[in-house]
Amino acid sequence: MPIDAAKALAAEPRTVPLSWDHKDVLLYHLGVGAGVPATDPAELRYVLEDRLRVLPSFATVAGGGMIAADWPVTPGIDIDLSAVLHGGQSLTLHRPIPVRGEGAAQTSRIAAVLDKGKAAVIVLRTDVADAEGPLWSGESRLFVRGEGGFGGERGGGGERPAPPGRAPDVIVERPVREEQALLYRLSGDWNPLHADPAFAARAGFDRPILHGLCTYGMALKAVVDTLLDGDPARVRSYSTRFSGVVFPGETLRVRMWRDEPGPGRIRVAVTAVERNDTGVLDDTVVEHA
Repeated sequence: MPIDAAKALAAEPRTVPLSWDHKDVLLYHLGVGAGVPATDPAELRYVLEDRLRVLPSFATVAGGGMIAADWPVTPGIDIDLSAVLHGGQSLTLHRPIPVRGEGAAQTSRIAAVLDKGKAAVIVLRTDVADAEGPLWSGESRLFVRGEGGFGGERGGGGERPAPPGRAPDVIVERPVREEQALLYRLSGDWNPLHADPAFAARAGFDRPILHGLCTYGMALKAVVDTLLDGDPARVRSYSTRFSGVVFPGETLRVRMWRDEPGPGRIRVAVTAVERNDTGVLDDTVVEHA
């Protein structure tokens, strides 16, 4: 049986060492579109090591990423990567991410395995700490098509936040370069869904799709640059639901609402411009100092 929820939930947490340096941070920032225009001082803080600030979404790839390449070997989980889509991602930052990570460790466990009938949802919880204490915590929701019906807990749908009842405070557009998925994958997500047309066809797409976490990083950068004075250290948490795919070469339209529903919160919605503003990130919230 591909999924044994009881075995997966009973598995011991897995702890692995993490390390990264400025080159990993620079590569990630380039992968989420930083450095354009190349001489803009606001962009150079993402791509020059002598003034480098770390975008908090780097946590999703630091040291190889929250979702390691070998994660399907978790006891009780035996699935085909072509059936997996990222359903949602959240991050809580306990302090700013340092440019260099040494002596850090990531502890991961399966927090839930939900049976949605035609699909399964695997909830992966990760916590990262170093010698100075906790750094960040994350939760990834992985949607696995065709793997439901194993008799597990369905889980509640959760109460989705109502959309803001007014026009956005800020709208920006961010182009996705044709080769962006090929660059982003060098930060650790080697799933061929994002590079190999034949593999993408097996998954039901006419061409490779952009990593959801790349869209996630691009959207957060847009928020930091426009509403948080370009200071990534102000971000306290960041959560989203992946509602659609993005194809390299498209344009992201990022809508932002300040203080929804209270101070220190920014609501965000991201759409694909060329496909009639099809939603790609929904229920997105950035909490900040």
